[in-house]
Amino acid sequence: MSHMTDTLWKVSFIVPFKHADTFTDLLDNASGPVPSAVAMCEVNVSPANVTGSIIAYGELELAGDWRVEAFYETEPDTNIIRQLIKPMEETLDLTVRDFIKEQLPETDWVTRSLEGLAPVRAGRFFVYGGHDADKIPAGSISIRIDAAQAFGSGHHATTQGCLEYLSEITGNSPPHHALDLGTGSGVLAIALARLTHRLVMASDIDPLSTRIARENARINGVAPLVRTFTAKGFGHPDLARQSPYDLIIANILARPLVSLAPAFHRHLMPGGTLILSGILRGQEKMVTSACRDQGLYLISRKPIGDWVTLRLQR
Repeated sequence: MSHMTDTLWKVSFIVPFKHADTFTDLLDNASGPVPSAVAMCEVNVSPANVTGSIIAYGELELAGDWRVEAFYETEPDTNIIRQLIKPMEETLDLTVRDFIKEQLPETDWVTRSLEGLAPVRAGRFFVYGGHDADKIPAGSISIRIDAAQAFGSGHHATTQGCLEYLSEITGNSPPHHALDLGTGSGVLAIALARLTHRLVMASDIDPLSTRIARENARINGVAPLVRTFTAKGFGHPDLARQSPYDLIIANILARPLVSLAPAFHRHLMPGGTLILSGILRGQEKMVTSACRDQGLYLISRKPIGDWVTLRLQR
């Protein structure tokens, strides 16, 4: 199949970090103009820009900025887009910044995306795209996640931290009963299945993610070992029925992790391991405090760049 090289149009603007999801959803669900894709990316997010209050865990004020980007196959009418976002600006009492419409040059976007995703070595794991199948090092546990499904591809510091912990903790006593909560592309569930050759539960709130995780498990030869569920938290009855787990890994975001702390305690065996990621360094104390209140105690931490992955135990 040939790659598309059609010209694309991009509309982008900058909003505060905490409102980026709101504007992304607004554009993605618009009846017109309808985007072919919507994304958001960091402009200025770091621990220095994040302040958190331990009072009412999860009440987080994020001062960083993110850029919201919408891509269109034909030139969009910016007046309509501005009319679309104006009520939200008024509701949130803000004005979007750096509103830009631009025509992107014709290019092979699939190839460009592949070029930007080099293979990743994390502990015993080697995460690669199909275009790098010839680079798998001997002795590694290889996981193929293609660039078209880059969310959770193993390239983010949070996923790398989780993979490194999985390499360390599964050496002498592999988990018998593991859950990957917020599985995304399924990379962590696949890693566990490849490493332990045991059944792994994998859930995500997004049905598209669970479908992609299922397909990636098939591509990596572990489909019978990865059981996927679409659920919010432990909301699926099968997830609750299968508990308690001796390993739960959750690479999501700090606020959901804080909210899930009581559920983690309920569904984790005594002595079980909890690996949490998706946490900026400035959010670490908030997460560990919420967990400690539930009898989940910090064993070690793995900082990578602005992010930190935590290992806790019940």
